Amino acid sequence: MSSFTVADSETPPSLASTPSKTPSSKARSRRSQAESKSRFEAYNRLQAAAVAFSETMPIPEIVAVGGQSDGKSSLLEALLGFRFNVREVEMGTRRPLILQMVHDASALEPRCRFQEEDSEEYGSPVVLASAIADVIKSRTDALLKKTKAAVSSKPIVMRAEYAHCPNLTIIDTPGFVLKAKKGEPENTPDEILSMVKSLASPPHRILLFLQQSSVEWCSSLWLDAIREIDPTYRRTVIVVSKFDNRLKEFSDRWEVDRYLSASGYLGDSTHPFFVALPKDRGSVSNDEFRRQISQVDSEVVRHLREGVKGGFDEEKFKSYIGFGRLRDYLESELQKKYKEAAPATLALLEQRCSEVTSELARMDSKIQATSDVSHLRKFAMMHVASISNHVVGNRYV
Repeated sequence: MSSFTVADSETPPSLASTPSKTPSSKARSRRSQAESKSRFEAYNRLQAAAVAFSETMPIPEIVAVGGQSDGKSSLLEALLGFRFNVREVEMGTRRPLILQMVHDASALEPRCRFQEEDSEEYGSPVVLASAIADVIKSRTDALLKKTKAAVSSKPIVMRAEYAHCPNLTIIDTPGFVLKAKKGEPENTPDEILSMVKSLASPPHRILLFLQQSSVEWCSSLWLDAIREIDPTYRRTVIVVSKFDNRLKEFSDRWEVDRYLSASGYLGDSTHPFFVALPKDRGSVSNDEFRRQISQVDSEVVRHLREGVKGGFDEEKFKSYIGFGRLRDYLESELQKKYKEAAPATLALLEQRCSEVTSELARMDSKIQATSDVSHLRKFAMMHVASISNHVVGNRYV
């Protein structure tokens, strides 16, 4: 992915210093933010409608993929800005979850609502983190019991409004596995792989591929699967998770720079992000959780600077190190895709509206015809005559 510039990892984006703006530039900034939020909300509504009516729409979306235990759930919680124990319900192994994250400065506590099954409507807010996990588990169990399947591609949609989350929509997919769990069909790994490929293949979707830092590029189990979907990684954001586990292995600058470049495996134009998140899974407040995330970002950069002889190539790699960098990039990339897709999306919606209008006119014509008694009588007589001729014809065969 192309390079970009954001605030240093050590400084939370909300606290980063910015140049003073003239009144006109401030107005333009507010207008741009309002337009971005309007596009985001419009695409969220389209997505909800598409899910409810099993409609296919080329909506720009981020699809998170990776092996089980590669850190997808932890990354999603970090993006949300709060924990809801998603790993405990094993949601990621059986059914996709569409997370619509909405930045709302007035939501000092997370407000989460689930879209009703087969409906555009959202239910009442769910406040307790444990209740969120329970809803995901119960909905997954109910659908799989009904379909008598181990996995399902029908997504759960959750809208989270929070002052500490970005405007971002991510589809979390079932994690790749090598072997089915006890009690599940043996072909479950193949079903998951097929489902994920189907979800990630549409060209309007951005792939967010996670792989643990302990896995060498040359022995990656799932990188080949991603290459089948997106051979040049043109629409793939590669994230090396649990990066802190790898740091202790670096002693000299050349070792760090070689690893960060993924030389020979991803191509010169593809730059992975390197992310570490808090390991403590104990009960902490949401504020403390976010503080720990920022602290880990700072510690990773500090270690690369001070714990490695010669440091690392900051000019080349710093933009790709840390959760904060990844979060800002994903939000800006999705907004860019929204803007690019707007004309084609509007044209498609106008086409669908025209088709629906024509269909309604046709149905209205039929309804009008049923109110004409003489027309109905004539139609009934023609139908009876047709049946009579058919019966008489069969008697003489």
